[in-house]
Amino acid sequence: MAADEAIEIAGVRLTSPEKVLYPEQGITKRDLAEYYLAVADFILPHVARRPITLVRCPTGRQKKCFYQRHAGSGVPRELKQVAVPGFEDSGAYLYLTDRRGLIALVQMGVLEIHPWGARIDRTDRPDRLIFDLDPGEGLAFRDVVAAAREVRAHLAGLGLESFVKTTGGKGLHVLVPIERRHAWPEAKAFARRVATDLAEGAPGKYLMRISKAERQGRIFIDYLRNDPTSTAVAPYSTRSRAGAPVATPLAWAELDEDLDPAAFTIRTVPARMDRLGADPWRDIAAVRQRLPK
Repeated sequence: MAADEAIEIAGVRLTSPEKVLYPEQGITKRDLAEYYLAVADFILPHVARRPITLVRCPTGRQKKCFYQRHAGSGVPRELKQVAVPGFEDSGAYLYLTDRRGLIALVQMGVLEIHPWGARIDRTDRPDRLIFDLDPGEGLAFRDVVAAAREVRAHLAGLGLESFVKTTGGKGLHVLVPIERRHAWPEAKAFARRVATDLAEGAPGKYLMRISKAERQGRIFIDYLRNDPTSTAVAPYSTRSRAGAPVATPLAWAELDEDLDPAAFTIRTVPARMDRLGADPWRDIAAVRQRLPK
């Protein structure tokens, strides 16, 4: 087979399968497709039937990348389109339903998948909140771990169960599943109140302003992602960064000071899932909770 000869994976035609997307590791388009096949059962519950924003890097992570939210031209038939009420003027949004859709994203050169916090049948009602903990200069990952535990404890004090994942970068995401009873403004206002309480309670540790100049030695609690189009990277999605990192769900018991988020990559996550035998977030769909008043 010639190096640039197309192949078929999960019924999807993949052109230039030996194109290198992560040059440091020599990870190819074929490798990326095989990764998503390996984790399909874990990622699909978090991305299927949700509007998605894509980070496309057709010539690899070190070249030009760009965001795509809308259908446009040349979208593979394995992907679907949905018109979102209130956003009709911007065009239809993309979504996927199955593993063929995942492989179609690989064919498009997608290196990051960012789903909405709502599903396509009720885009006006989020079913999860995100608290993105972004550390400033001078902080170690153990500081972010401590912050995630504090966010979890604060949410538990409000009667809310939460889940944690690495981001493929320096931070952590704390996710709160909720019933689809609250409109986006209400959900965002609640997230802001949680962030405000934490920042006011420990102003030397946390801040809510996005300014990088103010983040030295503090953690930015980003509640702004709780908005229809301000998405966060999906669990099990790759990132367009050196090392081929993966945003990886964790059990809270795994979150300790020695954890190395860079250890979760395209190469290691499938083996991790085989070893665990189950998704650390396997119970998330069964959680039924609404925001307190």
